[in-house]
Amino acid sequence: MIVLGIVFGFFSETQAIQTIDFPTIFLLLGMMVLVAMLEPTGFFQYLAVKVGVFSQGKSILSLVLLSGVTFIVSMFLNSVTAIVLIAPVTILICELLGLNIQPFLLAETFVANIGGTATLVGSPPNILIGSAAHFTFLDFLTHSFPTTLLAAIGSTALIILWYRKEFQRSPQKVRSLEKLNPREVLNDPKTAILVLTVIGFTVLLFVLSDALHMSPALVAFIGATLALAILRPSIAETLKGVQWDMLIFFAALFIIIGGMDAAGVFREIANLISMVKGLSPVIISLIFLWVSALLSAFVVNIPIAIAFIPIIQGLGQVGFNIIPLWWAVILGTGLGGNGTIVGSTVNIVVATLSVKTKNPITAKIWNRNGFPITMATVVIASLIFIGFYAFLSK
Repeated sequence: MIVLGIVFGFFSETQAIQTIDFPTIFLLLGMMVLVAMLEPTGFFQYLAVKVGVFSQGKSILSLVLLSGVTFIVSMFLNSVTAIVLIAPVTILICELLGLNIQPFLLAETFVANIGGTATLVGSPPNILIGSAAHFTFLDFLTHSFPTTLLAAIGSTALIILWYRKEFQRSPQKVRSLEKLNPREVLNDPKTAILVLTVIGFTVLLFVLSDALHMSPALVAFIGATLALAILRPSIAETLKGVQWDMLIFFAALFIIIGGMDAAGVFREIANLISMVKGLSPVIISLIFLWVSALLSAFVVNIPIAIAFIPIIQGLGQVGFNIIPLWWAVILGTGLGGNGTIVGSTVNIVVATLSVKTKNPITAKIWNRNGFPITMATVVIASLIFIGFYAFLSK
């Protein structure tokens, strides 16, 4: 993109650097450092085993509790990290009980994608759009969280309904759960408590960031710095847990989208959309919601979110109220990722983990479950948009 820009005179190296949203990069980096310090403690595995033992082999209760844990973790930490750590324990519990792993992994993945949409730091698209729209952590809790909670409940209920015959069977080896000891998988309780305390403090700062006039990036860095100062881990080992490839990928995407913006691509798209200004604002918001959801079902949602940002900003320049459009794209990219097996990185990870089980999740199985759930959850989001449009416009 830089080479094309230089050749045709619409984009320079200096402009390319300026298009990189460094606050977003630093916010991601800060949260990755916190996750890198919590991950080795075994806390996620501890939660999953604790849930398995608590459920006493009751399959529906196990699924609901494991999905609930996944939803909560995905609200605050990387959903890929959460699923990588929780899914293997889920597989172990299901194999011990002789249960079909498919509904468990599907439900966990669906709520991981949905849960990531609930908060500012829950998913990369939220961080990107939150930065562009200047939304606070509290904005997400009041505007996005209620919808995602209903969507998560709805998706879990549908999985239970579709696999009800599986759940009617009694687990074969309930006593096998007695072999599981949650404390055995918690490698470092002291460190886990300290990191969780710092994460809790960081979340509190996120909530208060607007009143304290702190950017989300600064809050994330305060949390990461505090954890590093208290725990004093090996810096080299901690930095190995940072997904540098994702950060570089983000920077490259910012440059590509910045080049397209400099070339006037998104300005023309915004002008075309502005021609339908006579449509109801609710209808326009619903169009953004459904288009972003359908696109995210077939393409990983990060580039979809980045592409929508300059389009919405362009509409703001021609007089649109763009606040509801931001929320439409946030919900669309988050909910749409469940649609197909390639709609989200989390989906691909879970499908890969399931290959070694007795009931692997194929693309056919995924699409049979994921696409209807995407449609159902986007309908839920649409109804909320229609009913609470005035609130979502503030």
